[in-house]
Amino acid sequence: MDVLMEEILQTLGGGGIATLLFAAFIILCIYKGVRIVSQSDKHVVERFGRLRTVLGPGINFIVPFLDRVAHQISILERQLPNASQDAITADNVLVQVETSVFYRITEPERTVYRIRDVDAAIATTVAGIVRAEIGKMELDEVQSNRATLISTIKLAVEEQVDDWGIEVTRAELLDVNLDQATRDAMLQQLNAERERRAAVTRAEGEKRSVELNADAELYAAEQAAKARRIQADAEAYATGVVARAIAENGIEAAQYQVALKQVESLNALGASPSSSTVVVPANALEAFGDAFKMLGGRR
Repeated sequence: MDVLMEEILQTLGGGGIATLLFAAFIILCIYKGVRIVSQSDKHVVERFGRLRTVLGPGINFIVPFLDRVAHQISILERQLPNASQDAITADNVLVQVETSVFYRITEPERTVYRIRDVDAAIATTVAGIVRAEIGKMELDEVQSNRATLISTIKLAVEEQVDDWGIEVTRAELLDVNLDQATRDAMLQQLNAERERRAAVTRAEGEKRSVELNADAELYAAEQAAKARRIQADAEAYATGVVARAIAENGIEAAQYQVALKQVESLNALGASPSSSTVVVPANALEAFGDAFKMLGGRR
């Protein structure tokens, strides 16, 4: 091997070695000066320990031996591990809240020089904000206004981490857990509310039934009154007709009506299926005769 190297050096001579070294230096400069950054990354470049620039995706050039890539930062969206923290509501109920936060780095130069542990810092910020926001709300509001609470937490976290070059893309309130005593109390309250609603429903049904029965009785009474009114009107009309006939024809019309009523009564008695024998009073024949005489006279 040593013999081979000696032969190569003798072949190249002094000028060849210099050329070879220069070519190697050029290659090294190109290697040090050209940086290819992927689409999902950003590179923070320093010169003598100070921020020089931030390289974006694609081919980038830096000054060899003076500039160096100090940090390679991924700009992909990240998810913090699910965190659980205790909080006390405005009505003094202890709840355990499980949260999750999604974020991405938008300005790496601010992130790497202003905060050491990004995930821990965001997690601590989220825990404090969650406790503060839940402390302003009662338990029922926490359960029913979860979407509003999530939006409020997200905006508050964004304001806190803005100086770190971070964008909070999403905040989730995964679960709100209660201690067993509170759960038992809420279950008793729920059962009592269900019983109250059932009692109200039964009372309303009974009330409606009474109202319908009263309406039915009132309707029946109104119909009976209408029937009596119509019958009275008919009788009054008949009486009026008779009165006019008497007024126009005198006593003969009255006798005619009386005789006609007697004839109708006898006919009804004879037509009765339960009657096999018909007893005719002595004056019945006279009634027939009078009726026919009057009828003939009216003709």
